[in-house]
Amino acid sequence: MYQSITAIELEQVLKQEDRAVLDVRDQDAFVAGHIPGAVNIPIDELADQFSTLDKNQPYMIICYAGGRSQAASEFLAQKGYQVTNVMGGMGAWRGEVK
Repeated sequence: MYQSITAIELEQVLKQEDRAVLDVRDQDAFVAGHIPGAVNIPIDELADQFSTLDKNQPYMIICYAGGRSQAASEFLAQKGYQVTNVMGGMGAWRGEVK
């Protein structure tokens, strides 16, 4: 099971505490603009690379609109990771972009 928050809520959380952000968009979209400190594992590579993630670390999962991050959240939750899906994704993100 995983939780969900909005992009606006994520911005508030990140102002108060350090959280790991996993961006599941393709590399070109990630390079074009992402949340500072975010890690990029494109959704189509997640099945092969998820084991590189720390199971003791909660992750905020983001894509562009929320569909891919929801699928990634479901997948990672089934593998035993603590994840929160960011609804609205980068399309709704109003915070800093790197």
